[in-house]
Amino acid sequence: MNAVSSCRLLGLSLLLTSPLALAHGGHDPAAHANHAAPEAHQEKTSVRFADVSLLDQAGMPVRLEKELVGDRLVVMGFIYTSCTTVCPVVSSIMSKVQRTLGGRVGEEVQLVSISVDPQRDDPKRLAGYAKAFQHGPGWSWLTGTPYAIAETLKGLGSFSANLGQHPPLILVGDGRTGHWTRYYGFTDPAVLISEIDRLSARRVHASHTAIAGTPDHQEPRP
Repeated sequence: MNAVSSCRLLGLSLLLTSPLALAHGGHDPAAHANHAAPEAHQEKTSVRFADVSLLDQAGMPVRLEKELVGDRLVVMGFIYTSCTTVCPVVSSIMSKVQRTLGGRVGEEVQLVSISVDPQRDDPKRLAGYAKAFQHGPGWSWLTGTPYAIAETLKGLGSFSANLGQHPPLILVGDGRTGHWTRYYGFTDPAVLISEIDRLSARRVHASHTAIAGTPDHQEPRP
């Protein structure tokens, strides 16, 4: 079995069989041994996008808000490549979302994974990690300078000075309307897809309402 298949199998097996892990492992797994596993839950939130330049897995500079989020629907996760517990599960969840949404990803929907360990995770390393989970376009894996990543994570409410205490978290939102929800723990991919569908339906409803409220013609002025 090659490394990519092993990584995918690990993530999927954890997703199916593990109780909710408490936070990211990798550097010091024993540090979490005495902590209770977090219960999956969600909350509405607002986010702020730091005006910094990041790097994608191809090494290209990118602005998160302007170039990736824009007016798209977004599913955003937080990982680091040396994590062997939570991160493969979070990435497997997002992989399932991508497979289910199919061609909508890269068009209406954008997937984003941000490394919380920029000192180790350069674009090349992220590109290798992404191969275990990504299926097609529309999924960007981001790193950058420690400053740029820290500012980005602070604005998204996902900053932790200790990698081992970083919670499993996925954000789903609408870049057009600014409606965002945080999903903590190991969230069922169907729940994330349902939120994407709900946000998409709201757009359609808003569009129809706007059209219905537009007069077909204007009466001539006296």
